[in-house]
Amino acid sequence: MNITQAVKMAAKSIAANKGRSALTMLGIIIGLAAVIILVSYAQGQNLAMERYYESIGTNKINIYASTWQGGVDVSRSLYDYCLTLDDLVMGVTPNSQVSAYPQPAVKYGAKALIGDSYETYPTIYMGSDQFGLCNNYTIAKGRDITHLEVDKGIQVCVLGAGTAEALFNQVDPVGKTITIGQYPFLVVGVYERKGSPVTDETDYTQISLNYMDRMILVPSSMNRIFNQNRAPDQFVVKAKDSKSTTEAITRITGFLKGIISSNYGSFSVTTDNTWQEQDNKANELQQRFLGGIAAISLLVGGIGIMNIMLVTVTERTREIGIRKAIGAERRSIIIQFLIEAAMICGIGGIFGIAAGYVGTLIVGKMSFDTILIPSPEITAGAFAISVALGIIFGLYPAAKASRLQPVEALRAE
Repeated sequence: MNITQAVKMAAKSIAANKGRSALTMLGIIIGLAAVIILVSYAQGQNLAMERYYESIGTNKINIYASTWQGGVDVSRSLYDYCLTLDDLVMGVTPNSQVSAYPQPAVKYGAKALIGDSYETYPTIYMGSDQFGLCNNYTIAKGRDITHLEVDKGIQVCVLGAGTAEALFNQVDPVGKTITIGQYPFLVVGVYERKGSPVTDETDYTQISLNYMDRMILVPSSMNRIFNQNRAPDQFVVKAKDSKSTTEAITRITGFLKGIISSNYGSFSVTTDNTWQEQDNKANELQQRFLGGIAAISLLVGGIGIMNIMLVTVTERTREIGIRKAIGAERRSIIIQFLIEAAMICGIGGIFGIAAGYVGTLIVGKMSFDTILIPSPEITAGAFAISVALGIIFGLYPAAKASRLQPVEALRAE
């Protein structure tokens, strides 16, 4: 008997026992759908984290350098040194925040954002003309602050999208004047929005991005009116790539060690790349863990296939005896039952993949507010697993059928 004949006979057997075959497929459908949905969910989390890091910017180096009584101001020399690393660095900016207490009110007309209002009050940054580049902000309206405005201490500002909406609603803020505390600032630009409306209060990624939209950038020279003219102690450096990030951290760390005594100051040089790598590893482990949990249901489905195939062997004992009596080889019996088991699992696998796709779309919309589709690798792997399950768990029933003696099989009722 050739393969084509075996497939036809397996198809007839499946059609003759539609109810039992459907019940057998159910375990495979549920198990395969669970695997696809859970693994896709883990991939969706990874995608959300990647978008988050893209929004805050990759290859960022965060520098904290502070000196106290007896130490020297290192902010200017640190800034100038970072600018010399043009083979590694794309930009550098102070990243200090206005830390006056109470926080200065931000006003435009009758609108006022007060310091004790967490939902709307912005973080006020003092940075350079490269602040947007270093922190991955893109201008949506107007322009960024310029080097001349920073150097001359001109009172201009750029608003984050959240702050612009809170103060101006739908009115274009560019060209308008706001007050921060008692000081007027001309709005020269608005940054593009990073976040999106939050429908889930546990979606901390979106909450964090929305927080980044609630900001105002003023020139770093505004420390003459804010923070009691204190020199900036926080900087952000934008490296060209991950390799340049590692080299720049080494050089900057060495530079700071040479100019800051541990008796009169402290410093730290870190990068978000480390957190991103750790998050990626954690997501990979979670993906494997969830896939392993879902695979247990596939195992249960495989055991169900073996049991059903054993029942089928018992019911078709006389058929097997007749075939062996007229000369059927043991190999052909095994092939027939393996093909039948593989076909049942393959058909169940197709339905399971379809259910997995639908479930993934629902989970993606509910959990990540995006269209999440299982990767082709997951789909192909899921189908291959379903067929392999049929072969593996159909092997014992097939072997049992092939070992039946013709005389004993023909006596069976």
